[in-house]
Amino acid sequence: MDFGLSEEQEMLQETIRGFAQNECPTTRLRELFDEGEGHDPTLWSALAEMGVAGLIVPEEQGGAGMELLDLALVAEVLGEFAMPGPFLAHSLAVQGVMLRGSQAQREALLPALAGGDQIATVAFQESDTAWAPADWTAKLDGDRLSGVKTAVSHATLADRILVGVQDDELVWVDAKAQGVRIESVDGIDRTRPLATITFTGAPAERLEGGSGTAQQLLDASAVLLAADAFGAASKLIDLDVAYALDREQFGQPIAQFQAIKHTIARLATEIEPTRALWWYAAHALDHLPDEAPRAASVAKAHITDRAMNAARQSVELHGGYGFTWECEVQMWFKRIMFDRVMLGTPDQHRERTAEIGGY
Repeated sequence: MDFGLSEEQEMLQETIRGFAQNECPTTRLRELFDEGEGHDPTLWSALAEMGVAGLIVPEEQGGAGMELLDLALVAEVLGEFAMPGPFLAHSLAVQGVMLRGSQAQREALLPALAGGDQIATVAFQESDTAWAPADWTAKLDGDRLSGVKTAVSHATLADRILVGVQDDELVWVDAKAQGVRIESVDGIDRTRPLATITFTGAPAERLEGGSGTAQQLLDASAVLLAADAFGAASKLIDLDVAYALDREQFGQPIAQFQAIKHTIARLATEIEPTRALWWYAAHALDHLPDEAPRAASVAKAHITDRAMNAARQSVELHGGYGFTWECEVQMWFKRIMFDRVMLGTPDQHRERTAEIGGY
């Protein structure tokens, strides 16, 4: 049995990685990070042309017809380069339409999303502890939506919003419609800006087809966040190695010191084996539905915790410079912080894992 990636999957990652290296090097990333908009229309348009916006959309509806694992492989590379843009939220909105949309809704909504002509986001979280479907208080009265959602990524950029409401429902809202108020808030990760959205009788369309549950969408988000954090942590280890080889003390590179070598080696051995967790969780969501919920929460909890430790260690390995705005480590540090707390902290996902196991 082959537990590796297929040739097509390796090529997918190589293509996205080559694009990121050429179009969003650290110098360009720094410019975008300082601006704080979290978006470069040129980058997103190019990714959409490459098929990223509709990677999991069926071919007959304008997509590439690939699976969640393929989407997670893209998330890893984008995390590695801390790529700004609406990829995460847009991909989850697309997944939501595929899970719960009727055939007519899929045919109406997916082509524009797959081609990048429209940008979508998702609105699930209502507080630090209220993010799962059982916690949703937003209410649909007929075709009118009322409620407040927090920590909505790229809301000011979105054309459409997929909203989680009471009774495990998902509804589709025009971001520019009357009754939708979007207020930007300061977030830690400048590559993925956040907003609070207040819905006051906003017109909404219920997704009424499909057999998927809203929780499946949250499980997909856990996998994509885990993959993103894995990519970011791997990048930080590369930065640590480069800095240790370049920085000299007492007439020699600090990479020669045992404490430095051992710290970097330990981080690498903590991060690399977790690759299997999000690979398996992504595969399970497509092929092993009974195992998917637990696998998704385990991946989110374990990987984002280890990635956060790698981020902290990376700051320390860079010495006093590591604590400054000028040090590039901060961009990946903040990326991982976002991944760790978005849609459930590690402790919350561990609690969910225990509940699934009957403990």
